[in-house]
Amino acid sequence: MSGLGHRLILCCLLFLTACAAPKQTAKIESRPQPPTQQLLHHWVDSGETLYSIAWRYGLDYRQLARINGLSEPYRLQRNQRLSLDVADAKSQIAIDGQQNSGQPKLKRKDIKPTVTDVAKTVFDNRWQWPATGRVVKGFSKATNHQGIALSGAARRPVKPAAAGVVVYAGEGLRGYGKLIIVKHNDLLLSAYGHNAKLNVQEGAVVDSGTQIALAADAGQVYFEIRRDGQPVDPLTYLPDL
Repeated sequence: MSGLGHRLILCCLLFLTACAAPKQTAKIESRPQPPTQQLLHHWVDSGETLYSIAWRYGLDYRQLARINGLSEPYRLQRNQRLSLDVADAKSQIAIDGQQNSGQPKLKRKDIKPTVTDVAKTVFDNRWQWPATGRVVKGFSKATNHQGIALSGAARRPVKPAAAGVVVYAGEGLRGYGKLIIVKHNDLLLSAYGHNAKLNVQEGAVVDSGTQIALAADAGQVYFEIRRDGQPVDPLTYLPDL
């Protein structure tokens, strides 16, 4: 066999050996996810209110209303796009002030009472525990636990921690289950989550005796208070047991 023939046979053997050899798997690298970008818009879904949307993003509902040119009663439509860029709030306040400065003021009798008006009327700054039970998880900024959890009997009554007006009743906020949000005044709102049943609807005026919900079958009641859109420790408002 000629030298050329030997070289051809050797090349074929090398090729077949390479094909038979196990392939090297690509190296898998674990890389951190890129930082989450801040959402700048929200498309309204059915059942949502300005208050529930502000709650979802940790915003002051008043700022959210201003940057979107909304005024009470803050009516929203499904698929309506809301800006979440609260950096525009200050400029929007200035624009609103200029626009409203030349408009005639309506007489009080021509203005229907708003939720804010009603809440101011009923809120007396008297606070109570929303349900009986023991605090099994407290407020913590370190762990981002924005409220308190109370253990107790299943389906026991849940009452508002203070008088006010219901501004959200539903289960559209992820992580809260069946939820009620009560407005007490311009600054303060409270929320009651993971209920088995909701007993009131949006717009209801509630006081310390109103049973707004029934606790979940697991018995836990979740409770939050927010001031200017930011979570605060409910224990600073609730009376000592």
